[in-house]
Amino acid sequence: MKKVVILTGAGMSAESGISTFRDAGGLWEQYPVEQVATPEGYEANPKLVIDFYNARRKQLLEVMPNEGHELVASLEKMFDVTVITQNVDNLHERAGSSNVLHLHGELTKVCSSFNPNDPRYIIELQPDNYEVKIGDKAGDGSQLRPYIVWFGEAVPNMTKAVDYASKADIFIIIGTSLNVYPAAGLIHYVPNKARIFLIDPKPVNVNRNIDITVINKGASEGMRELTEILKNMA
Repeated sequence: MKKVVILTGAGMSAESGISTFRDAGGLWEQYPVEQVATPEGYEANPKLVIDFYNARRKQLLEVMPNEGHELVASLEKMFDVTVITQNVDNLHERAGSSNVLHLHGELTKVCSSFNPNDPRYIIELQPDNYEVKIGDKAGDGSQLRPYIVWFGEAVPNMTKAVDYASKADIFIIIGTSLNVYPAAGLIHYVPNKARIFLIDPKPVNVNRNIDITVINKGASEGMRELTEILKNMA
């Protein structure tokens, strides 16, 4: 069975109504990134940061996976599929994707402030209890913080992502500008023999030395088109 690796970004979830960070009107315009997505911002005002991610979690309760998420999940009927996502939402999982690697953390999880990547202290919050308060403690006694990879922090799942990309027969990029590193660098690990597809409604600067089939459409419409192409490649 051919290995399909899919790298998704904010454009994947935009159709579901998840606020993107970088686009016009996105979250970075409302909240300075330094305040809510850096270790320094958290240290300066932990309550602001915790409340920001509480609000992001509540938004998850109001949105559903879109057709693009569902079509990505349906590829598992034909291929060995791994989804590598820069998104922190759980929409891929809710749509039925069974192998999802989150590069930038997971919104539904919280962790230790002392050691965010210690698996002993990572907790999955349930939808009826998405609110974290100041004073809620991890198992090591530190304040529970969002399980999010903030700017300036290492990306612990990058090594796994590189390993998946290096074994891809088909590599698909959906809804990401390829400007966010280290994720954007994954394309350079894809084998030369692999087919590469990119779905994005906006122009994306791609390396001219890499053969990429571009579908200038949104996630759902683009995945409909790509699914038909892939049926002949299974």
